[in-house]
Amino acid sequence: MGIRDQGSGIGKTFFVLVLLAAALRLAAQAPAGEWRQFRGSPALTGASSATLSASPKLLWSYDAGDPIDSSAAIVDGVVYVGAGTGDLLALDLASGKLRWKYTTGNLIGESSPAVGTETVYVGDLAGLFHAVNLRDGSKRWTFKTGAEIKSSPVIVGNVVLIGSYDTQLYALDAATGALRWKVATKGQVHATPAVRDGLAFIAGCDTIFRAIRVTDGREMYQIVSGAYTGASPVLDGGRAYFGTFNNEVLALDLASRKVVWRYDDPDTDFPFYSSGALAGGRMFVGGRDKLLHAIDTAKGTRAWTFATRARVDSSPVVAAGKVYFGSSDGRLYALDAASGKKVWEFEVGAGLTASPAIAGGRLVIGGQDGRIYVFG
Repeated sequence: MGIRDQGSGIGKTFFVLVLLAAALRLAAQAPAGEWRQFRGSPALTGASSATLSASPKLLWSYDAGDPIDSSAAIVDGVVYVGAGTGDLLALDLASGKLRWKYTTGNLIGESSPAVGTETVYVGDLAGLFHAVNLRDGSKRWTFKTGAEIKSSPVIVGNVVLIGSYDTQLYALDAATGALRWKVATKGQVHATPAVRDGLAFIAGCDTIFRAIRVTDGREMYQIVSGAYTGASPVLDGGRAYFGTFNNEVLALDLASRKVVWRYDDPDTDFPFYSSGALAGGRMFVGGRDKLLHAIDTAKGTRAWTFATRARVDSSPVVAAGKVYFGSSDGRLYALDAASGKKVWEFEVGAGLTASPAIAGGRLVIGGQDGRIYVFG
């Protein structure tokens, strides 16, 4: 009887652990109805619970005027995207109608909007960080950094994190913009911080991967990557993954604080600027070798590659077993995540360096022709 009870207890414990692991995986995915920030979630997994049509159609496009590097956010049926003109746009997801426009007064580069309950945040290339009223596009507050902002904001409770080319990672009060803390690195903070369990992780232009406590800005530890990094890290379990300008993708074990594998394609020798997406035990990441790479995360080995006609700086998104990404060849692609086989493509005719956002059965991406495209 006692042995049977013990076995039952072990079985229940195992079942709870399985459920917990599944819950953590789901939490790392963006919900089907929204995409609140760059890469969809604070862990930057680039994964969505949404589904799209097997052969998406172009529903509408909007001419924003200048090339778009910023990736969209989608919340409550509204698309938020930063245009190269310096305008933060709020567009109706269903119709493409402009709801409001906020003018930063500067250019907006790769910094992508993050949406809170009442405020949307974005940085510009003059180093100004903006908090904008969701309801009407009016200014709530701004915060001046010392150099351009290409990093995207991440909201953690009542704090918003943003990196700047002035070498600092900032934590600001989300309601007022007051400085909570800042952490100096030895290079530009280009990448977006990934957040989990109260820690913010940044892969640096100074070749150092840092774990920083969100509550007070205390640096908890470093891992030396050995390479200049423009990509943002993606978190899964006890690991972080990101590509570098040393033509590699790294997997870091956060407990042992060591590099557990380095992936490089034996057939090419080009940097990885794209940030990765995680799903099904694989990391999907674009390379400047014109390829999208699928990497087995357990071993760091190649599962497959898919060739485009130009570099892939766009960061992929995984949804319902498909990988969606843009290429500088002017095409938006959908691949089967298991096999790498192309299942759909759409030719925009201008380079796509921004990353897709997926929510509500729609995919949104901006192009170098200054247009925002919505498919469904």
